[in-house]
Amino acid sequence: MSYVDGFVAAVPKANKELYIAHSRAAAEKLKGWGATRVVENWGDDVPTGENTDFQRAVSARPDEVIVFSWIEYPDKATRDRVMEKMMSPEEMAGVPDMPFDGARMIFGGFQNLFAL
Repeated sequence: MSYVDGFVAAVPKANKELYIAHSRAAAEKLKGWGATRVVENWGDDVPTGENTDFQRAVSARPDEVIVFSWIEYPDKATRDRVMEKMMSPEEMAGVPDMPFDGARMIFGGFQNLFAL
């Protein structure tokens, strides 16, 4: 059964190109380690909610844009191996620094129920 890691973060609008460079370099490594797909999305129509929303989830500031991303894996075992590599500075060498506050990023792993 496939496995997905999902991410939401707030990125300064001025750092869009830096974010693209960072995420593209990371995606190339992840694909080389076994991820089957890496998807990065720049917020375009992310409304403010009445009770909660993406902005509040990551304490976004007025000059930041919400990014919504996910990584697909063939299974959780592959994800676990890739996650271990992602935590290694040596393995991530060559990936530009994160151009956003990673402490405010939310993420989690999900078992796939179905895909149409």
